[in-house]
Amino acid sequence: MSNQNLGLETQAIRTQLERTQYLEHSVPLYLTSSFIFEDAEDMRASFAEEKERNIYSRFSNPNTFEFVEKICLMEGAEDGYAFATGMAAVYSTFAALLNSGDHIVSASSVFGSTHTLFTKYFPKWNITTSYFDVNKPETIENFIQPNTKILYAESPTNPAVDILDLELLGKIAKKHNLILIIDNCFATPYIQNPIQFGADLVIHSATKLIDGQGRVLGGVTVGRSDLIREIYLFSRNTGPALSPFNAWVLSKSLETLPVRIEKHCENALKVAEFLENHPNVASVKYPFLKSHLQYEVAKRQMKLGGNIVAFEIKGGIESGRKFLDKIKLCSLSANLGDTRSIVTHPASTTHSKLTEEERLAVSITDGLVRVSVGLETVQDVINDLKQALE
Repeated sequence: MSNQNLGLETQAIRTQLERTQYLEHSVPLYLTSSFIFEDAEDMRASFAEEKERNIYSRFSNPNTFEFVEKICLMEGAEDGYAFATGMAAVYSTFAALLNSGDHIVSASSVFGSTHTLFTKYFPKWNITTSYFDVNKPETIENFIQPNTKILYAESPTNPAVDILDLELLGKIAKKHNLILIIDNCFATPYIQNPIQFGADLVIHSATKLIDGQGRVLGGVTVGRSDLIREIYLFSRNTGPALSPFNAWVLSKSLETLPVRIEKHCENALKVAEFLENHPNVASVKYPFLKSHLQYEVAKRQMKLGGNIVAFEIKGGIESGRKFLDKIKLCSLSANLGDTRSIVTHPASTTHSKLTEEERLAVSITDGLVRVSVGLETVQDVINDLKQALE
């Protein structure tokens, strides 16, 4: 049951598979690799795609279908496909839509693994990428070439929490007939809907806030049905499908997404305000702080500021390392969007393989710390950051 006219919270809770003969209230797990056919004609028609039905869980599964349908409703998308991880979603989306000789224009600040795809693997297939500065969106059109096919960005960005004007990107993509793909992982469908601003496809790492409890991996791409069809056919043959168990977990998680996100954002704003007034902090970036360079853009396209706060510790890499060593309550982890608050120091960990020049090009300074603010009592999180900063 699904209805476009219902509120987002209702859609997240009440979009469910049809009940079985057991009349269960909560949707069951469909842990099966395959599905059976009634006769030869049923089997023929199913493989010819004359019937919409489940054949094999690599193609589709009831639990995966429910999860994707919820994301589509929440994002205002026509169709979607779910993947084993967020990076499987990113890779498969690009691989399905690009041909040898195509070109990508991307925001400079993208997730490390996405950057590796663009710089190490896609060039093997003669697919090239040009990066524009996230703080100079007026330069984007300078990078568009006759063979440019995709315009790509994350907003907010990882880990520097920069904001891109989605409406501007939408207009540029339309003018140049490009496919606009937005990674909406940091915002979730509750905070921001890029399709409203002209995005053709929206990608999520469901591992983050959509799961919200650090349990399972997952990814999803939703958007225009003609593009999703290409992504589906590619994925059906290459096999990056989401497992039914993880789909079931993620669909359950969506039921509490709005209420969790509200609390995450409330806590994150308080943490950001505390950090902004600390003498050992040089600067703080949080979309809903008035000091954020793109504050007005964030307020225009986001319902709330998200759960990620980036700040600059005075004293560079050494101060960043010492800060991590002094943390007691928060977790040191590479994940984010968990109920538990997590701190990372990108320059000495996730982005340590980049040169200083490469790091600075994507706003990763030596003293940058990323905090994924969780759902604990916010004063406890603030007290932990405070003692580690002394």
